[in-house]
Amino acid sequence: MKIKEIRDLSRDELAARKHQLREESFHLRIQQQSGQLEKPSQIRVIRREVARIETVLNQKAKTAAAVAK
Repeated sequence: MKIKEIRDLSRDELAARKHQLREESFHLRIQQQSGQLEKPSQIRVIRREVARIETVLNQKAKTAAAVAK
């Protein structure tokens, strides 16, 4: 998911997507531990997407706080 697509989502959608990615990351780590993971690079991709989502959520929170002042 591109950063522009992430910025277009609402806070609720971002939180839901983040939760979904965290679950997927958990399952991939379990597969990695059991030796069944075919694409180890997928863990890295998911971790970076979660970081992008958290960054956008923080930016939106800061913007909302600035507007409230």
